[in-house]
Amino acid sequence: MSGSIAALPHRHRTHGQAIAAEARWVRLLLIATALGFLGLLLVAPIATVFVSAFAKGVGPYLAALSDPEALSAIRLTLLTAAIVVPLNLVFGVAAAWLISSYDFGGKSLLTTLIDLPFSVSPVISGLVFVLLFGAHGWLGPFLMDHDLRVIFAVPGIVLATTFVTFPLVAREVLAVMLAQGKDEEEAALTLGANGLQILFRVTLPKVRWGVLYGVILCNARAMGEFGAVSVVSGHVRGETNTMPLHIEILYNEYSFVGAFAVASLLALLSLVTLVVKKAAEWAVRVDRAGDGAATVLSGPPLPVKAQGAEP
Repeated sequence: MSGSIAALPHRHRTHGQAIAAEARWVRLLLIATALGFLGLLLVAPIATVFVSAFAKGVGPYLAALSDPEALSAIRLTLLTAAIVVPLNLVFGVAAAWLISSYDFGGKSLLTTLIDLPFSVSPVISGLVFVLLFGAHGWLGPFLMDHDLRVIFAVPGIVLATTFVTFPLVAREVLAVMLAQGKDEEEAALTLGANGLQILFRVTLPKVRWGVLYGVILCNARAMGEFGAVSVVSGHVRGETNTMPLHIEILYNEYSFVGAFAVASLLALLSLVTLVVKKAAEWAVRVDRAGDGAATVLSGPPLPVKAQGAEP
């Protein structure tokens, strides 16, 4: 009996070591699987883009980027992003503030409509704008009578890109507003602040990181959008081709160096966006740590004993 009892710790220790060894094995397998997928689906394609872009040297690479059609595509992509991001910023903040601060009829419907572009194919989104503003669309005759062009022009590209990207800022800001609550806004209201003062002095500083996340995501999607823009642009070279459309045209024409050169620039912009996003996340952690330290340092003062009081 005593021998069996003495043997229990040894068996327990052996079983624990087996569990630890199995856990290490499983952990290593999961890490290897994750790294394999990342290498196969992320690192390898990006590396292929840059290797193919410089396959014939730096000269052809720079020549492809300095081509007038490539420069036009780059300008149009940046112009579209410069218009779409501020529009979505204003709409996203306004929609998030409305949904988080007020109760009204149709609130759930508004929330559903904000999520609509997530469930609609970008190609279908572009087709909707063609049916609205095209030559044979509902508003086409009116636009033609007034010599206004929407489809196969910059306004159509901006409209299509705005549609597919407008949930990004609204969703990010709304999530932060709902998590923060309305206590500070209500306190400011009781102190006599008006709506604009509450928005710019209380709400926006409180959700600034959510706003920044939404802007970063919206900018990345606006520069890389292909489906909706492909439908409404008309593929007019040098006029309505954005960078993704220009890459497709060059690739279909077997101009691989030019296609991968422009693709490398677009990938570089995406990597810069990712770096900015990680920097923002780091700033959020630092900011929250600072807020926590400030809360501890600004807590209630310790009680001071009166002179002559008993210890």
